[in-house]
This record gives sequence, structure tokens and C-alpha cells, in this order.
Amino acid sequence: MDSDKLMTTAAPDRDDPAARATWLRAELERHAHAYYVLDAPTIPDAEYDLLFKELQGIEESHPDLATPDSPTQRVGALALAQFAPVTHAVPMLSINNGFSDEDIVAFDRRVREGLKTVDEVEYAAELKFDGLAINLRYEDGVLVRAATRGDGSTGEDVTANIRTMRSIPLRLNTDTPPRLLDIRGEVLMYKADFARLNARQREAGQREFVNPRNAAAGSLRQLDSRITAQRTLRFFAYGIGALEGAQLPASHAALLDWYAQLGVTVCSERAVLKGAAALLAFYRDIGQRRASLPYDIDGVVYKVNQVAEQKTLGFVSRAPRFALAHKFPAEEATTVVQDIGVQVGRTGAITPVARLAPVFVGGVTVTNATLHNEDEVRRKDIRIGDTVIVRRAGDVIPEVVAHVPERRPADARHFVMPCDCPVCGSPIVRLEEEAVARCSGGWIKCPAQRKGGLLHFVSRRAMDVEGLGDQLVEQLVDKHIITTAADLYKLGLTALVELERMAKKSAQNVLDALEKSKSTTLARFIYALGIRHVGESTAKELARHFGQLDAIMQASPERLLEVADIGPVVARAIRSFFDDPLNVELVAQLRAAGVHWQEGEGSGDNGERPLLGQVFVLTGSLPTLSRDQAAALIEAAGGKVTGSVSKKTSYVVAGADAGSKLARAHELGVPVLDEDALQQLLGQR
Repeated sequence: MDSDKLMTTAAPDRDDPAARATWLRAELERHAHAYYVLDAPTIPDAEYDLLFKELQGIEESHPDLATPDSPTQRVGALALAQFAPVTHAVPMLSINNGFSDEDIVAFDRRVREGLKTVDEVEYAAELKFDGLAINLRYEDGVLVRAATRGDGSTGEDVTANIRTMRSIPLRLNTDTPPRLLDIRGEVLMYKADFARLNARQREAGQREFVNPRNAAAGSLRQLDSRITAQRTLRFFAYGIGALEGAQLPASHAALLDWYAQLGVTVCSERAVLKGAAALLAFYRDIGQRRASLPYDIDGVVYKVNQVAEQKTLGFVSRAPRFALAHKFPAEEATTVVQDIGVQVGRTGAITPVARLAPVFVGGVTVTNATLHNEDEVRRKDIRIGDTVIVRRAGDVIPEVVAHVPERRPADARHFVMPCDCPVCGSPIVRLEEEAVARCSGGWIKCPAQRKGGLLHFVSRRAMDVEGLGDQLVEQLVDKHIITTAADLYKLGLTALVELERMAKKSAQNVLDALEKSKSTTLARFIYALGIRHVGESTAKELARHFGQLDAIMQASPERLLEVADIGPVVARAIRSFFDDPLNVELVAQLRAAGVHWQEGEGSGDNGERPLLGQVFVLTGSLPTLSRDQAAALIEAAGGKVTGSVSKKTSYVVAGADAGSKLARAHELGVPVLDEDALQQLLGQR
């Protein structure tokens, strides 16, 4: 297509319907060409639908302005020149859209009027996939041709690429196939496959796809079918074209059942319903589950179920009277980036955030959208002043998908990552091996990270304070009752009882849990501090190697590198943490509050590890040691603690009320130890 014909012009005033209609036709043609032919959409579907509906309204109000080449008189766009054209035996028409409950009630009323009945009409309800419409031609049960919808009359021959799709049978599963069968359906890409494809694109330094529909279309229209074969495409059948040598099923539901018997994939998310109320209930049910579906949909489709009734209703110029697409609120919309700021996450991650001109998308008004990280801003080339496509699916945080190049103003500005944290003023740092920049203040210094740090501190694998969950920590921080982890051990019953949803008994349970948590292990305490890159395994190795917290706090990077599994990055993080006076002060305050653990000499580089290579299982209640304490002692001595007894188990350590694990040990002949025997094995008695 001549690029000059695709140039955008200023929109004329709505008071001039002739000029407005001419402009709308040019705009719709331009956007359709970008969407269907170039696979590079310039506006979201919802915006295109609004333009299309406006043109329909003008042509209905002013029939003399309607033209034979109007987008309202045809479907889709021309085929790519690189593919051979295919003329459809039966045109592949699209269907009209409905957006509100009133539209669906009106559709049902028109159907009943057309059928001259007052009874409830039977409908087949199914999903409206966001993919690429395809016609599959089978002759005597063998796939001979596949073509895109194109302009509805002529599509593109993509047979070679379709043959690479394992979801499409090359031969129908029947001994009595029809002489000719055109199966209509949708080629699409699942969300998980889309994510994997974009990950490969990033690794290869290639352009990422905007959405799964764009990826499916781009994959199916590869001139080299070997590329298509490398991408996972799926197919769902939902309609029929030409049929010879077989009886057409009496209903749409029966047609889909027949396809399933032939080995053709049909979607299970479908139903046969009666009346408008049932259609609306189906729409709402699918809408609630939309985000959890493995593929993208943009609505549901209602079709009069009985084929005889479909024939009675017939068609209008471009769509069947017996079907309607009920579209969901748009998940994508365009708006303008007014500014780009940053927000600090619970882990200190600095996330660029686009401040947007308010836009209604995904059922809510959006004013902010994530840009993920600095590299993403650069890769997508998002600038302040850009018109962008914003996506919001379900409860997912709104994100900026892409910018619209043709709408970029001359004074658009690049985003510059700030040097200091906007919350605490600490330097923002980004390690070479990481994509995310972070506030260096940590959760002890930076209020934005405080809640996340405290939740980690009290979590089950750390200090294990039962009853201190998200809501309670949120209240304690927001009401300025606590600032650091040490403040938790200063809490009193009165302060807790005054919080929302906190009765006296619950408050006392929290205080009891805090008191119990004071007796812990060195490994748990190190892990609870939330040192960057120090997980449970690293914390255990540090505790085993050094034996004492003071030794860890004073260790040089060189000494830290002697610990198993610790490299330069982790060593620097540990050293940096304990070089901060605020962190040292927190440790002192926690010790003063009564937090304690059993310390030892540490194994050092050549320290003795008497239990190296031996496997232990703990069961029952030991007299003086908790299971965590016993496990820490075993691991510090080189042993491994597992949860089940097998032939590979060296010892079972059993206490009071030991259960099936003890019985299993006796069955397998595994030695059983009590606490005294364990401590003798550890050399402590």
C-alpha cells in the first residue's frame, strides 16, 4: 500500500459529517493496514472499535455518505503480497459487537422478532479469542490448504506454516470424512508461550512482541516456516465454511462436538443457554475468570444455536443477524505520559513509574503504570510526552506496553534515573549483574522498605513470630508504633489491643510468640536480618563457619570468601551491611531485648565436621532443644536434616510423642537417638 495514503491528517469537526466520514475511513484503513498487514498495531482494539462505531453511525444517519469501499462494508485488510491469495468459497465475515447489558437484551429481542417467537431462544455461548482467524480446508479428510481471513473474500495462503502446528491435525480422525470441509477457527498463542518467546527475543537482542495476538500473527506469517515451527501456536475451531459430502449438524453446539470427534481442538469454555439473562450470567462468569485463563480473550460470542434458525435470521451486509460478540472493557488504551517518576519497593527496588493522563482501561481509571526497570524504559524507548499503549489485565498492575511513534512530540524528554532514594535520601545503586537499581539504605534506614523487612524478620523461616502478619505489621508501622525490629520486643498488651481486629486474647498470643522467638539459632537470626543475597542456606553456612555473630560482623571480605558458596557479590553485601552503624545498633538492641542463640567455636576452614555426609530425621519433642535448634546443631557439624525416613537415613532423632517416622525407622533398621545421644555424637557431652 502506498505509504502516502497512510499519512494521518488532523481530525475534522464532528459538525461536518462528510469530512468526518472521509477522515474516519482513512484512519480506519491506516490502522487496519498496520494491524492486519504489518502486524504492528498503532492503537488498541478498543480505540479502533470507537472509530468504527462512529463511522457506522454517520453512514446510518447519512446514507448518501456511504461508499462501497468503506471499512464498514468489508472485513479485515488485504493479503500480504508475499503469500499466494486464496479465495474463500464462503466469505469469512466478522460479527457485530455489543458492549453493554442493554446491547445484549436488544440483540435477544431482535432475534426473537426475526424468529417470530416470544419463547426464550437457545444460544451457543463461547469465547472471543484474541488471535488470528484461519480457514482450514480438508479434502477427503486431509488438510490441503490454510488461509487467513484477509478481507473476508480473499486471504493469504499460510498452509506451510499451519502444517508446523501440532494442535492442527493433518488428517481428520474418521473413516468417513466429508469430501470437502472448511473449518473456521482462531490461531493464538498462550500467555506462557508468549512469555517464553519474548524471553528468547530479549536474549537474542531482537524486538519483543507487544502482546500474544501480535506474536501469533507474526509467527504465522513467517515466510520461513522453520521459524513458525519454533514457536508454540494453538488453534480452536468455532465455525464452518464450505461443506460437501456430509450432513451439516443441526446446531452450533453439535458442530463443535463433531469437530472434537474429528480430532480438531475446540474450547471447553462454552455452553448452551436460553434467554438474555443466561447470556449475561455467562459473560460475568467468564469475566471473573478471564485473568486466570491461559490465553487472551477480549469478550464472549453468542450464536443462535439451531442452524435452521440461523438460516431464517440470515445476514446484514457484513455480519450475521444470529450472532453477537459481547466485548469486555478494554484491557488496552492509549494515553499520554505526563512524567516518569520512581517508587521504592519493599526490597528497595527502584521502579520507574509513568505518570499518565487519566485513562479508563480494564474497568478502572489508571493514572500510573509500571515501566519495570531502567533497561525496559530504554528498550521500549518510552519518553515523557509520548502517547503510549497501557495494558491492565484483571488485577495485574497497569503497565506501559509500547509508545506510538507517530504521535511523539518534538519536545519528548528521556527518563533519567535519580541518584538518591526519594524516600530516605540514600544513594541508588545498581550492580553490574542486576537489571534493577536499588536504594542502598536497606529496610532499617528506608521507610519504604520497612514493612517488607519487618515481615521478613518475623516470617516462619526467620524469627517465626506466629500471628504477626501483613495487616498487623502494616498497622504497627503506619501508626508509628514500631520503627525497627527491636521495637517489636517492646510492644505491650495495651498498644496491641487498640489496633483494628485485635482482641485481648489475640494480642496476648502475639506477645507470647514474640517472647518465644527470643530463643532462636544463629542461622535464623542472620537470615532474619535481611542482608542482601543472604538466604537460608548462606545463613547456615555463615553460622557453621564462624560459630559466633561477632566473628561474622567483623569478618573481612577475604575471610567471608572462605565460606562455602559465598562469592564476591555476597561477601560485599555482608560487609556493607555490618559497616552501617544503624545495622550494628539494631543487632545490639535485639540482643539487649533478650534475643539469643547458642554459639560455638565455628568450623573455620579446616574445622572438624563430625557428622559430614550423614543424614538425620527429627521426630517428636526433645527435652531441651527445639527441632530448629537440633537441626542447626546437626547442620553446623556437617550433617543433613531431611523430612522423611528412608534407607539412606543415618539416624532418627526421636523425642516424646514420636509418630510414624519412628515406626518407619524400626522397620528399616535405622538407628534411633535421643537428645543425649545426639549431643554425644556432636561431642557436646
